[in-house]
Amino acid sequence: MRELRQTVVRHPVEAICAAATAGFAVIAVFDLIRYAALGRMWPIATIMVVELLFVLSGVLAVRSNLPAVLVAPGVAGIVLGCTMNYAETTMFNAEMFVQAAIALIGAVAGTAVQIRFRRVPVKAGGGVLAAIAAIVVVSLAVWQGGAAIARSHTTVQTEIWDVPAVFSTPAEQEGTLERVEYETKAYATDERVVTKAAYVYLPYGYDESRQYDILYLMHGTGDDEAYWFVTHPENKTMVDRMIETGAIEPMIIVTPTFYVEDDCADGLDPLTYSFKEELRNDLMPIIESRYSTYAETADAVGFEASRDHRAFAGLSRGAVTTYHSAICGSLDWFSWFGTFSGSRTSADYFRETIQSDAFKDYPINYLYVTSGTFDFALPGQIEDYRTLLSIEPRLEAGVNTEFDIFPMRYHSAGNWHLALYNFLPRIFH
Repeated sequence: MRELRQTVVRHPVEAICAAATAGFAVIAVFDLIRYAALGRMWPIATIMVVELLFVLSGVLAVRSNLPAVLVAPGVAGIVLGCTMNYAETTMFNAEMFVQAAIALIGAVAGTAVQIRFRRVPVKAGGGVLAAIAAIVVVSLAVWQGGAAIARSHTTVQTEIWDVPAVFSTPAEQEGTLERVEYETKAYATDERVVTKAAYVYLPYGYDESRQYDILYLMHGTGDDEAYWFVTHPENKTMVDRMIETGAIEPMIIVTPTFYVEDDCADGLDPLTYSFKEELRNDLMPIIESRYSTYAETADAVGFEASRDHRAFAGLSRGAVTTYHSAICGSLDWFSWFGTFSGSRTSADYFRETIQSDAFKDYPINYLYVTSGTFDFALPGQIEDYRTLLSIEPRLEAGVNTEFDIFPMRYHSAGNWHLALYNFLPRIFH
């Protein structure tokens, strides 16, 4: 700081760069305190690296008398801000945009002053530049090294970096996809009759004479029932291979959609609650009367008796739907759950639903929660997860619930591909 004060006195160019650096430092401290409150190693490590690079970029601009250097953290701030933030779920990282603004304003103003006074850059800051390079190289090495190690594994185990390559090659015994249309109602609005569709994954060798566990798997905002296996066929390849290698038992997987035509376009949250009516009244009866599951009858009696053989999972708003419509709305029919990059469920709603007389006596076999270190949903997920554990005695961390955070992952298909890989071996045993 003494050196920075001296540069402020020497020339306005250095003063502008020093002011930007000070702004980075203040936000860095603010970020680190908030991420420390999350109490999770990978998010804290990630934000430490990011903020250190911001500050060092500012120091480099000061030392080299070159404010244009600030363009780099400015662009990085915009990229990270767009990656880590999203509409009303923004909670922790909007300051990335603030840092981007500080950097770009500093770059433009500093360069203008530099041109006005014909201030020549100097060959200083080599050590700072070396430090920046070292941090970037080490971070990328850790990231790529962890992913490479994960991809080299040939047996199923918990992976936080990547899916093993052995599950990314086409199986000799491929399962099939069937598209099922069914009638339901617009339960969130006017209850008109509508026709919807879901995809059904049947494992290789599907045999109607045997019973299969069943997973209902939901997409996120902006996608549809085709997301998991048609839009992203790598997920089907992975499931095929996991079954073929014996990593998981053959199961039926249903991929529906929470969308109902154009309903609730101005606010989708009602659909995350109303889907339970569609699930219970229409989707499950048609699916489980057509395919061979553990439900002896495709009605309330059969579904309740077979709940230990039924799971529900989803990503992003599909994870919210998992909480609202499956965990809180259908605990009598499901006992295994996965929520990837989404939560948005209050303690009061948990108390009103899963702790109500209707659901309080049903055990929860497993809840698997995931997010990425750059995922905008992460802070809210951690908060809601802690709340749930604090009020729900049926869930015990490390016993029948787990929260995995994937380094360097954001709100993306790769994040959820990895989440599904980790989730499947945890259910139905």
